[in-house]
Amino acid sequence: MAGLVMLEMLPRAWFLFLFPLFLLFRYYYCFTVNGKTGKGQQRESRLPPSPPVLPIIGHLHLVGSLPHVSLRDLAARHGCDGLMLLRLGAVPALVVSSPRAAEAVLRTHDHVFASRPRSMVADIILYGSSDIAFAPYGEHWRQAKKLLTNHVLSVKKVESLRTVAMEEVSMVMAKINEAAAVGGVMDMSKLLKSFTCDIACRIVSGEYFLKEGRRKLFQELTSETSHLLGGFNMEKFYPTLARVGVGLLKKNISAKAERVKNRWDDLLDKVIDDHDSKDKSMLDYNCGNFIDILLSIQMEYGLTREHMKALLIVSKNSTFKIILLIKNK
Repeated sequence: MAGLVMLEMLPRAWFLFLFPLFLLFRYYYCFTVNGKTGKGQQRESRLPPSPPVLPIIGHLHLVGSLPHVSLRDLAARHGCDGLMLLRLGAVPALVVSSPRAAEAVLRTHDHVFASRPRSMVADIILYGSSDIAFAPYGEHWRQAKKLLTNHVLSVKKVESLRTVAMEEVSMVMAKINEAAAVGGVMDMSKLLKSFTCDIACRIVSGEYFLKEGRRKLFQELTSETSHLLGGFNMEKFYPTLARVGVGLLKKNISAKAERVKNRWDDLLDKVIDDHDSKDKSMLDYNCGNFIDILLSIQMEYGLTREHMKALLIVSKNSTFKIILLIKNK
């Protein structure tokens, strides 16, 4: 009897599983096959060349474990004038592979390509995408860029951080020398990861993140955030499905992002409160860390607590830029 019940339920289970795929196929067929008539055909003929495409998944099957290598090989075979169009799931992606095309995209038509696609994960973790990396092109983005250029990455600021960077480099070299002196083995991957985390902690908040185990928490949160923002999730390739189609998918993605955001909130609220309790006359954005800088210009730029936390979450990228600027000097 139980077996008969299971057999009766099996078609229903398969139907629930295949129904979203059917909707995607229907969408693809209507808008990319039947839609290529009249003006649609003219518009299609003006698009860059593209490899043969599969329904639903598009060109995802052509991107391997090393995406940059896959894209290079695909562009060499299918690209024209340094341009190639891919469909990653339901999302079109323009691949640029020549200096001339890169100049057209990054300089001539920069304002067209300046904004990233809206992301549910970025909206949650970065307080409505209010940072500089995911914020849409507009007045807020221009002000955030001005803030970073004039204060966080200014010449005086970079020069003031030279001592911090050199101290961290010296400590890394000392560890390598100690291991070499006794013929020991050094895990360079772990060492360099620790180095970048330590220098980011000092540049972002001084010594605060290095105290009471906060360094490890900062490293964990940075890794989890990078994975959520840059890793694979269905929302990136099927945004419509994530927004309206599958409640379970949307709930799962939102839950992961909310957990990471709440942990960032707890950490950054403490560190900002700690710095905010200092004498304001002691804050100097030319010599202070990132948090001191943001507090010293908070009124000038109208920064809310959420804006500051969003900028701090992505500040590790700014740290890498500072290290490169110091090295180039």
